[in-house]
Amino acid sequence: MSATRGNAWASGPNRRRVIGFGGAGAAAVLLGTGALHDDRALAAPMRLDNPFTLGVASGDPLPDGVVLWTRLAPDPYRADGTGGMPDRPVRVEWEVAADERFHRVVRRGAVTATPELGHSVHVEVSGLRPATEYHYRFRARGEISPVGRTRTAPAVWADPRSLTFAFASCQAWEDGHYTAYAHMAREDLDFVVHLGDYIYEYACTGAKRGTPVGEQFGTETMTLDRYRLQYALYKSDENLQAAHAAFPWIHTMDDHEVENNWAAGLSQADSEPDQDPAVFLQRRAAAFQAMYENLPLRRAQMPDGPDMRLHRRLSYGGLADITMIDTRQYRDDQPCGDGSDVGCVDRLDPDRTLLGAEQREWLLQGFSRSRARWQVLGNQAPMGETDQDAGPDKRLFMDPWDGYVAERDRVLAGAVDRGVRNLVVITGDRHQNYAWDLKRDFEDPDSPTVASEFVGTSISSGGDGADMTAEGERFLAANPHMKFFNAQRGYVRCTVTEREWRSDYRVVPYVLTPGAPISTRASYVVQDGVPGVQEG
Repeated sequence: MSATRGNAWASGPNRRRVIGFGGAGAAAVLLGTGALHDDRALAAPMRLDNPFTLGVASGDPLPDGVVLWTRLAPDPYRADGTGGMPDRPVRVEWEVAADERFHRVVRRGAVTATPELGHSVHVEVSGLRPATEYHYRFRARGEISPVGRTRTAPAVWADPRSLTFAFASCQAWEDGHYTAYAHMAREDLDFVVHLGDYIYEYACTGAKRGTPVGEQFGTETMTLDRYRLQYALYKSDENLQAAHAAFPWIHTMDDHEVENNWAAGLSQADSEPDQDPAVFLQRRAAAFQAMYENLPLRRAQMPDGPDMRLHRRLSYGGLADITMIDTRQYRDDQPCGDGSDVGCVDRLDPDRTLLGAEQREWLLQGFSRSRARWQVLGNQAPMGETDQDAGPDKRLFMDPWDGYVAERDRVLAGAVDRGVRNLVVITGDRHQNYAWDLKRDFEDPDSPTVASEFVGTSISSGGDGADMTAEGERFLAANPHMKFFNAQRGYVRCTVTEREWRSDYRVVPYVLTPGAPISTRASYVVQDGVPGVQEG
């Protein structure tokens, strides 16, 4: 689309079902992405409340563009999950400008938000300049959205001097306030990586936040309308909206976007009906559709029923490749149950997989082809070994990589064998901060360190947290590769240059009440060409 100039919207007001993929259903899906447009969509304003209650977002930055997101929901808590929108398509206009006042508009267009996709919009803008900041906004029904800020990636051939980003995970709305996001929104970041548990499927009352919610949130999330409601509740948070509007985000999922500790086509629920694989796949399809509707994801991530490709690779010039992996959809069932276990032989089975053979080969081939100085692996559950007992026996969690030892060894050895200069794994899930070394073989005490992992705590899950816990003391005693432990809430800010990677653990002292200050609890670094973490 050719560039256009001028502030065409200056006179306007300034207020902030499982998809069928054949026939008309496929067309409806593409309308909201900008690939198709329906001129019959409702272009005339209607007297409804602000449709932009869930904010705006951008994601998956490329050198020439980003994906822009919003979802129309004037009544976001409507029990039927429609967001208060009619069962008809709606025209949504969008603009991208080089300035926040939109005097220099460089791209504009219109798409159609359809009820089949919850009236969500995913505009894949191209033709932008590399490594450049832009501002964007939407208009629908005579209302103008909040303004978002985004940034494109450097050109693939460029060698940027530095990269600064944050990663976060685990934001149970019920467990506390998203104060960390208020602080994150004020950082100077190139992008944000979210590593999963964006929502939790549990029922909500609002008791811990002191904000009671309606009875429509009082059941566990299993159907499309209920998943849409859960996202609406989470995305109503002003601090989360501010962080989305400030930077492009790169998303993957963990388990709670669907159900706790699910594995491929298997539910871990203790009760019917979810234990039936057919029923669980229906639930997974609903969860995936709602996830796509509510996050700034590209068409390549659009789900096909219960399947959704989330593993992908983004480049930050010659400095870093960011590889997002999916450790849920393709894994074998957890060995010896999905809790912790001592002496579980099945976890050592050479045929057990967490990634699936196809994704693992894709990951290793990417290591071979990359010219980037730093390989960043966006990972859901800790890769490093987590022994919970300082005694002679190992008590390990079976859900993360400790339950899939051969796969971990193949990935780490594969990175070494392919000449990866610096492999750094960033991880969520655990509601705790760790900095630790990754060993080529954790079964061998003399095994060399081949990579580094930074595990980030939760935004709110688990409540206020603490600097040190009894569990943390056990972890430090039992895991000599662990250099740092902390169990407060917050996020990790990473600054990457040619010579060094620096991770700053940004923490807040409480989340059960709003307004907490933020501080850097600790900093750990990785030197170029020297695997392993060091105190910074």
